[in-house]
Amino acid sequence: MNDMNYNHLRYFWEVARDGNLTRTAARLNLSQSAVSVQIRKLEDRLGQAVFERRGRQLHLTEAGRIALDYADTIFGAGQELLATLQQTGSPRQVLRVGALATLSRNFQIEFLRPLLGKPDIELVLRSGTSIELLQGLETLSLDVVLTNRAPASDALMSFMVHPVSQQPVSIIGAPDRINACKNLTDLLTANPIIVPTSESPIRVGFDTLCARLGVRPLFAAEVDDMAMMRLLARENIGLALLPPIVVKNELETGSLQEADHHIGLFEAFQAVTVKRKFPNPLLAMLFERPII
Repeated sequence: MNDMNYNHLRYFWEVARDGNLTRTAARLNLSQSAVSVQIRKLEDRLGQAVFERRGRQLHLTEAGRIALDYADTIFGAGQELLATLQQTGSPRQVLRVGALATLSRNFQIEFLRPLLGKPDIELVLRSGTSIELLQGLETLSLDVVLTNRAPASDALMSFMVHPVSQQPVSIIGAPDRINACKNLTDLLTANPIIVPTSESPIRVGFDTLCARLGVRPLFAAEVDDMAMMRLLARENIGLALLPPIVVKNELETGSLQEADHHIGLFEAFQAVTVKRKFPNPLLAMLFERPII
């Protein structure tokens, strides 16, 4: 049987971790050509390229990213064996998740809940801008991106958008504000409002609602970060337009309250991936769940 040559895998692992063939060869006191030969032998054994060259830089292919995950497990287990002379657990699976920096943390936790606390699963969580996260998908450094803003229509050929949840948006605030007014018009007239910025579909819908009701609201703050809107609502500077999941804990303790008025607005949450020959199997555990 033609087994894996772990020396070849080791050289690939060293280069992938360094991200630079020249630096790795110098550190290992080898020539670049000797290291390149070992990597080519690994590619021949796998039947897949593990690196692609873009200009002067090496980038992991999809097969290379998978090989790196396994190499981390293999050599990490070897290091543990030498250190403890015990088997400390089964190989761990890794899921790399990116989330829009302004996205609700409560939503992220609920989405990832099936994987939380499992000893054989490691979650790598990153936050950033849409551009940074989508680039992470393209370079295979992320498996999935969580967002409430789907990629622009001209990018939909590259990205796959999976609807995860559509949460109703409510008017939320301190109980004394919510209970002081009986109807929606009075509620919006009597209180300053914490709203998303004008780029948000929620804001567009709210402006339309106010025009229909003949209300000219006083804006306490315009915010593009759900976490900040949550904090401002807790500070009682006004009422906030938020999906209840964002302030789940505050609603449970009673420090904030949801108005009874249904305003017909929704926040859509999506998970974005790229089409891959070898998709991360952990994603199936998340996508096969009922929508949150």
